[in-house]
Amino acid sequence: MDSVRPSSVTPNKSRFARTIAKVLHLRAATGIAPVDGVQKVKSQEFGIPKVKSQEFRIPEVKSQEFGVQKVKSQEFKVQKVKSQEFGDHKVNYQENGVQKGKSQEIGIQKVKSQENVKNDRNGGKVMVDRSESFDKNNEELQERVALEALLAKLFASVSSVKAAYAQLQYAQSPYDGEGIQAADKEVVSELKNLSELKQCFLKKQFDPKPETTLVLAEIEEQKSVLKTYEIMGKKLESQVRLKDSEIVFLGEKLEEAKNQNKLLERRLNQSGQLHVFDNLQLSGLSPNHFITVLRHTVKSIRSYVRMMMDDIKSTGWDIHAAAKAIDRNVVYWKEDHKCFAFEHFVCKEMFDAFQHPNFLLPNESLPEKKKQQQQLFFVRFTELKSMKPKEYLAQNPRSAFAKFCRVKYLRLVHPKMETSFFGNLNQRNLINAGEFPSSNFFTSFAEMAKRVWLLHCLAFSFNPEAAIFQVSKGCRFSEVYMESLADEAFLSTTSEPQVGFTVVPGFRLGKSVIQCQVYLTRLQSAPTKQR
Repeated sequence: MDSVRPSSVTPNKSRFARTIAKVLHLRAATGIAPVDGVQKVKSQEFGIPKVKSQEFRIPEVKSQEFGVQKVKSQEFKVQKVKSQEFGDHKVNYQENGVQKGKSQEIGIQKVKSQENVKNDRNGGKVMVDRSESFDKNNEELQERVALEALLAKLFASVSSVKAAYAQLQYAQSPYDGEGIQAADKEVVSELKNLSELKQCFLKKQFDPKPETTLVLAEIEEQKSVLKTYEIMGKKLESQVRLKDSEIVFLGEKLEEAKNQNKLLERRLNQSGQLHVFDNLQLSGLSPNHFITVLRHTVKSIRSYVRMMMDDIKSTGWDIHAAAKAIDRNVVYWKEDHKCFAFEHFVCKEMFDAFQHPNFLLPNESLPEKKKQQQQLFFVRFTELKSMKPKEYLAQNPRSAFAKFCRVKYLRLVHPKMETSFFGNLNQRNLINAGEFPSSNFFTSFAEMAKRVWLLHCLAFSFNPEAAIFQVSKGCRFSEVYMESLADEAFLSTTSEPQVGFTVVPGFRLGKSVIQCQVYLTRLQSAPTKQR
């Protein structure tokens, strides 16, 4: 078989094939890359000039497929090639037409991508702005919390300084050297801590965990406040102890003053105060002498009553109940007026039978003649006025005065009272046996009894003798015969004051009247019994 030579091939077909091959080879060898809408065509080695594609921007593309079909049709329109060898320029143009279609597609996609990028940029800018605002607020919040934590530490440190200073003051009185040193060290330490807090604030070196710092600072501050209150409590307790010691000391001073007053009262009530009667004669007696002795007698009675009331209070007796037992129908203007009830009771017992010359003493006889009786009573007065009662009783245990003391003591001092005062009846037993106790209680009683006895002796030394009187309960007040011990009764306008009881009896000496002392009151009406 004969071989086919290349020359035998149809020239038109050969040229068409070479053109297609060139086109395909040109597409493979030419680099086409759209950069910012510009296409570059690299020249081949055999002298194809560089062709720059135009930038195509399609604002509105209805159908991308139509552009593709157009490109495809342009790719296959290669029949109108005039030159086989030098038709490369034409082919390149047609190929550029294909690239033009593709660049249009790329331009459409690029427009869309630019719109998406623009939208993405706008959205991203909003997100960035929001993120920056959130970060800024978060930083401000953290800085504020850190500053609050620093202030909390500052207040806690100041409270610690106050507590340490309070401890320092407490240790100074009474002096405590170790306590002062410890408190001083604590004050210095807290001042250093304050200086460190100042530096932290200036350098903005805040605590990394402000929440924990706030809680711890609050705890420290409360501890310091509690410590301050404890120190204040200790200081108040020490002041209370100091006041208690002062109370005890003043109580002791008061007891000493009371004892001194009692001693002075005894000295005033002693017979030495009656030395004015040393040169007195029976013929020189006057009512003034009787009034002087009566005043001393009243003082002695009130001194004894005060001592008796003190003993009653010390034994736990109810003063109000005791006063009410003496007279239950009397209304007192003041609570301390109840002492008048005890004076009334003592005077009533001591002045009982005062109007009788012998005081109704057993086995006591008197001269029948009036003049002799006056002389006898004046002698008794002169003998006893300058002597102490205990000495006189020891020297004359069988005398009329000794009988008087025995009778009045047994009537005035109840066995229950004596048992409450002394826990026994030894004094009563001694008196019944004809002896006299040496206690202070009996000494005060003997001094009072002596005054009453001297007043009785002086009363029967007068001619005519002095007469004793008292006012009955419920009588109207009379300034001629009475002296009121309660001025509050005259301030009342509800009713006219009446006599509650006679405290100290009155006396008549011839035409002279010595007023009795009475307690005026509003009498309580006694309940009527229904039949």
